[in-house]
Amino acid sequence: MRYWLVKSEPFKYSWDRFVKDKETYWDGVRNYQARNNLKEMKLGDLVLFYHSNEGKNVVGIAKVTKEFYQDPTTNDNNWVVVNLAPVEAFKKPVSLEVIKNDEYLKNIALVKQGRLSVMGLNSDEFNRILALGRES
Repeated sequence: MRYWLVKSEPFKYSWDRFVKDKETYWDGVRNYQARNNLKEMKLGDLVLFYHSNEGKNVVGIAKVTKEFYQDPTTNDNNWVVVNLAPVEAFKKPVSLEVIKNDEYLKNIALVKQGRLSVMGLNSDEFNRILALGRES
C-alpha cells in the first residue's frame, strides 16, 4: 500500500461535499508530476485530503476506489483521473503550520513543493499526520 495527499480548494470541492457525494473522480490535474502520481495510485491506497488556499488543513482520509483512466473533462490524452471515496474525517484538522513545525514532516512535498496538487507520502509521514488528526 502507498500513501498520498491530494489538495482541493474548499470553494471548488470541499471535504463536506466529498462526503455527501460518497465518491468522486479526481480531475483537473494539469501538472505532469501530479499526473504521474495519479498514475501510480493503486486500488486501496490511502489518501489525505487537504484544503488548500482556504484553511490550509488536512481534514480527512480517502481511499483509491478506481485506478487511473482518461480524464472525462478533457479530450487531451495527457490527463488522467482516479476515483476516491472518503474514509474518515479528522477530529482535528492538521494545519500547514503544524506540519511545517513538526520535525518528522518539515520536508514533505506539501512543504517543499507547495504548488504540487497530488503527492506521495511515506508510511511514517502518513501515520504522523494521521495521529495529529485523530488527537482530540
